[in-house]
Amino acid sequence: MLDHILVELISQLRSALEGSLLQRQAIEERFQVDVFLGDVSWETSYSLPGEDQPPRVRADVSLDWPTWSQSLYRSWSIGEPAEEAPEVLLELTIRQQRLAARPDLDAVLATLPSESPELAGDRLVRSAPVVEEVLGTDEPSQWAVETTYQGSVVLDEATLEDPSRLAAGVGELATWVASLLVRVADLDFPYLPPEPEPDEDP
Repeated sequence: MLDHILVELISQLRSALEGSLLQRQAIEERFQVDVFLGDVSWETSYSLPGEDQPPRVRADVSLDWPTWSQSLYRSWSIGEPAEEAPEVLLELTIRQQRLAARPDLDAVLATLPSESPELAGDRLVRSAPVVEEVLGTDEPSQWAVETTYQGSVVLDEATLEDPSRLAAGVGELATWVASLLVRVADLDFPYLPPEPEPDEDP
C-alpha cells in the first residue's frame, strides 16, 4: 500500500523544483518498489534551463520510503501509539559532468556548503565528493564529480495530519538546489562539447 504522504511530498518537491525554473530530465525519473523488502523509492534529475544534453551540471534527487516508516504510518493512521515518527530519506547529488580535465575538488567544496537549509527539523549533510574518470580510446577522456547530501524528512504528527506544512521548507530547499547548480556551473572548468544528436531516419 502506498500512502498519500509520500505522493504529496513528491508532488511538492517536483512543483518547487520546476517553480525554481529548473528543467526536469524526464528520462532520468524512476518510481520503484522493492518487492522483497517493501521499500518504495522515487528518483528524478533536474538541470539548469537551456543546457545541452547531457547537461554540464545536474541535480539528482531521491526519496526513500522504508518499510519501517510505512509500518509506523499505518499504526498512526489507525490510532495506535508509536514510539518514533516515520521518516522519508532524502538524498541530493550535485553532478558535474562532461569535464575535459580532472576537477579542482577544493574549488568544488568551496562552492558547496556543508549543510542544506532545514526541512522538517533536519538538514542534509554533505559527504566527500567522488570523482569519476572515463578513459577514452577514439574519444577524449572525460571526468565527472558528484557531491552528495543526505538526510531525512521527519514526519511528526502535525505534518502527518497536514502534509501541506512541508511546502515552505520544500520550496526553500528547491531554491537552494537551483542556487547550487548555478554556483557549480559558474566554476571555471573546461567542458567537452555535448554529444551530437543522432541522425533521424529518412
